[in-house]
Amino acid sequence: MAERGERSYLQFNFLVDLGAGDGPEAGFQEVSGIDMDVAVAEYRSRDTPVDSLQKITGLNKSTDVTFKRGVIRSLSFDRWLNDIRSGTQHATRTVTIVLQKEDHRSAVRRWKLIRARIIKHTSGPFNARGTDVAMEELVLAYERLEME
Repeated sequence: MAERGERSYLQFNFLVDLGAGDGPEAGFQEVSGIDMDVAVAEYRSRDTPVDSLQKITGLNKSTDVTFKRGVIRSLSFDRWLNDIRSGTQHATRTVTIVLQKEDHRSAVRRWKLIRARIIKHTSGPFNARGTDVAMEELVLAYERLEME
């Protein structure tokens, strides 16, 4: 069952708000790929008196973000995943990643993934004889990165 406790994500340094408005709904130990590139076009008009190119800012491009070794406890995540699988056109969300301090009481940094969508979700491996928590992996594609 997808439920949250007050200290559900204590061992995870990255809390993730999946954009449902319920606060952190997942915790992960590793996040990679928070990255963006801005294209630069070189331009020189004919009437420029200086022999050099001007650089003009172009489009920005974001890479996919991978969350590893985590737990997602959210029923809204299941609904979001179903919307993505069903081809719902506007099944994007603003996902917020919070890096916590060591004491897990305050944030060091926040990243917002604007218009994010799920592109991969992996559960497991599962072992009924072990005592480990089943870990999940999640990959999101997004269109814009904002940092706080």
